[in-house]
Amino acid sequence: MPASLFEADDRPKADALCQLTWCNPFHETRPALERQALGDAWKVPPLDGVEWEDGTPVAAANPNTDALTQLSKRLATDARERLRRRTPSDNERETYRDLVIFALFYHFVDEFHRVIRQARERKSAPMRCTFYDRFRAEWERWSPADQPNLRMDIPPERIFAIFFQVRRAYAHIHECIIGASPAARLLRARVWQSIFTRDMARYERALTGRMGDLITLITGPSGSGKELVARAIGLSQFVPFDASRREFAEDYLRGFYPINLAALSPTLIESELFGHRRGAFTGALGDRLGYFEVCGPHGTVFLDEIGETDTGIQVKLLRVLQTRVFQRIGDTEPRTFAGKIVAATNRDLAGEMRAGRFREDMYYRLCADHVRTPALREILRDTPGELANLIRHIASRIAGPDEAAALIDEACSVLNHSLPPDYPWPGNFRELEQAVRNILVHGDYGPETPGSFSTTSMPATSGGTASSTNGTATVDSVATALADGKWTAEELLRCYVRRVHQLSGSYEEAARRLALDRRTVKKYVRATAETD
Repeated sequence: MPASLFEADDRPKADALCQLTWCNPFHETRPALERQALGDAWKVPPLDGVEWEDGTPVAAANPNTDALTQLSKRLATDARERLRRRTPSDNERETYRDLVIFALFYHFVDEFHRVIRQARERKSAPMRCTFYDRFRAEWERWSPADQPNLRMDIPPERIFAIFFQVRRAYAHIHECIIGASPAARLLRARVWQSIFTRDMARYERALTGRMGDLITLITGPSGSGKELVARAIGLSQFVPFDASRREFAEDYLRGFYPINLAALSPTLIESELFGHRRGAFTGALGDRLGYFEVCGPHGTVFLDEIGETDTGIQVKLLRVLQTRVFQRIGDTEPRTFAGKIVAATNRDLAGEMRAGRFREDMYYRLCADHVRTPALREILRDTPGELANLIRHIASRIAGPDEAAALIDEACSVLNHSLPPDYPWPGNFRELEQAVRNILVHGDYGPETPGSFSTTSMPATSGGTASSTNGTATVDSVATALADGKWTAEELLRCYVRRVHQLSGSYEEAARRLALDRRTVKKYVRATAETD
């Protein structure tokens, strides 16, 4: 920090503000920097860094924002008066620029938030921003063209677009990753890095608009929010601003293209992603543009369940990952993919590679940016009270603000009485949301086999001595039945298939673990359910 720019008492404050300008807002170091800047005036922010209204993050929820903004304006003004009288060093220029950027961002943060809120309400983002003229006037006041000592090296339209991206990223990360648990806070910080890298100053200098070159891989158990994380990343990509037209280059809400690869045949996957020419295959009645073609340079294609693809599709995807070149089905013309790719899977890709079901070269193209979503049981194990916070968010969304409080109390009461304390939530957040919906509709919730997870039980069968009053077979009763030789091989297989299905959360994953066909797994699970 240049000593001559500030009085002794202001130097550490200015240093903290300059670091805050490029700080990950979800990183654990941010509160310490705020406290360094504000001293005794600092207030403890909410644990999850945001307050909520109707499920929407509120702008400027941090109680220190106003004080930090006023401090940055005062220090920037002091620096401006001193710099007018002499030629600044590079360090002094950077200090002045960072203070101005901090002050201007928070000066216009509510304007950007209104644009985001309108986009959410309308399901499309307004591309024109009428407040850009006011922003540019403020920028030129701090960076006048006729005063070289104060002129900053960033075009105003570029910093305006970065401000909008930062505000979008903050809003969408909070919208998609809820809760105040340490796991949720770490995940938010990690996703922010996937958008801006760990060094936002470097992002501004060299990587703005280029993060699409990096592929993001999201892993985690089924129902843990992988698609929500992908959506937060996809909706937070940089979109340039055209100052002459006062418009952003595109509607950011229309630039996210998700496809579930496990739900489609290889031919349909190719058609959806690469497109096809008329007559390329039976049913191809006209030309079709695939996601790789319609996705512009600021959009994102989300490849969900990429671990489910066969090696033939992997080879074709690998070419796009390596060269960004593809061809429509039935066409020979090379086309270029310009957007970003985000992929997700609940599979253990290391195990899939060992088994020969997933290509190593494919994996190493995907793993440059790896984000893992935690299971709900991991979150609740470390922060048991977080369950009520998650229910609060779900209830606000499905019942509305007026009825949310009553539903929260009802859901917490029902789940506390119907589930054991160590219930591991095998369906993760998806299961919790459906549990709250069940309570809203029926007033109760019971998993398919209550108690089977905490007691390591298996479904009961129609034969033998292993049946129990609640329709499940405990470990002891199973052991007794096996020791007495009372179960048939068919009954034992049926129980084990049901158990693996419960643990894995899907027919596909259970079939993989059991080395059975998916239809066979489904047959045994349904047969067991009919006998319970």
